[in-house]
Amino acid sequence: MMEDGGLRPTPIQAYVMLSSLFPLLYGLIFLALLWQAFKVMGRGFSAAGRPLNASASRNDRTGKVTIHPELLDGEGRLTEENLLTVRFSDDDEGEPADRSGE
Repeated sequence: MMEDGGLRPTPIQAYVMLSSLFPLLYGLIFLALLWQAFKVMGRGFSAAGRPLNASASRNDRTGKVTIHPELLDGEGRLTEENLLTVRFSDDDEGEPADRSGE
């Protein structure tokens, strides 16, 4: 059996070294995840204390109402065309639909 000067640990020494390192590594990862959980919960608790409109008004950079692009004509103005609408209630308001194509 050749002796290499003790630079290379025996399998038992490697096992002991890894088994003593595992709890330390486990603890560090646990603390990092715990810290992250408290940060996320803190953000949630601070958001729960604010009114719902506070974040929406901060994000509005223009102060204008955003219009869906399909409601604009080629020149950027609101379209004058009749729009297709769908109602899911039993309201009898408005004109009946044209069913001449049926």
